[in-house]
Amino acid sequence: MNKRKTILDFHEMKQRGEKFTQVAAYDFTTAMIIEQAGMDMILAGDSVGNVVYGYDGTVPVTMDQMILHSGAVRRGAPNTFVMGDMPFLSYQVSVEEAVRNAGRFYKEAGVDAVKLEGGRSMIPQVRAIVESGMVVMGHIGLTPQSAAQMGGFRVQGNTAEAAMRVVADAEALQEAGVFCVLLEGIPAEAGKLITQRLRIPTLGVGAGPHCDGQALLVSDVLGIYQVFTPKFVKRYAKLGDEMRRALSEYISDIKNGRFPAEEHCYKMKPGEAEKLDTMLKTGA
Repeated sequence: MNKRKTILDFHEMKQRGEKFTQVAAYDFTTAMIIEQAGMDMILAGDSVGNVVYGYDGTVPVTMDQMILHSGAVRRGAPNTFVMGDMPFLSYQVSVEEAVRNAGRFYKEAGVDAVKLEGGRSMIPQVRAIVESGMVVMGHIGLTPQSAAQMGGFRVQGNTAEAAMRVVADAEALQEAGVFCVLLEGIPAEAGKLITQRLRIPTLGVGAGPHCDGQALLVSDVLGIYQVFTPKFVKRYAKLGDEMRRALSEYISDIKNGRFPAEEHCYKMKPGEAEKLDTMLKTGA
């Protein structure tokens, strides 16, 4: 059985040069399997909007949806470090709203930390949540909730000046008290620079091999989500194809009378079928 890691464990892993692992997931059953595999960390991500609900992005996802999915992940992986992803407008409106909604993740879903997007502009919110006794992961680089401001889902920090802005965001978040910074969609050189400069761990999503940990969506790892596959994704299985094959076989078995077979059927107690037949014939 896994021993649930703490933020101290992740800091010590960075110091030892030991990589840590994360996936984003959204439901009890998948979280249970992820824990059995030995994952260090699970994010109940707002990518649920794309993967589960079929939205065009993460913006429509609500707090209630995130609490629901975070709680399911927590129950499926009770011995794994679980984070709740704060959805759009759950923390940007005010510091007070940020603290209140972060608290909901703790009280209603039992998470170990929350994650929010944004760099220097989010420092007041980060600091207030941390000072309220909660754990925060920062998220900079490509931030999906504000991708429209970036002209879409584009690589960030790919010039020296742009990279230095991401570095400044990372350092500001560190000073505000985040325990880890997620770096998404930045060149490997920028990911290496930030990882070297920070005392706290970095988690990479398309940020190169030098980050202290790596993260993907579990649906991408397993080859289930087939709408879009980013450049940084490596698929470790083709479960979408296998699911399609299995469902096609299920349909065929039903239509051809092969399912349910005798082994899938319940039986009456010995002698009861004959007794029932007699009762029907006699009208008893």
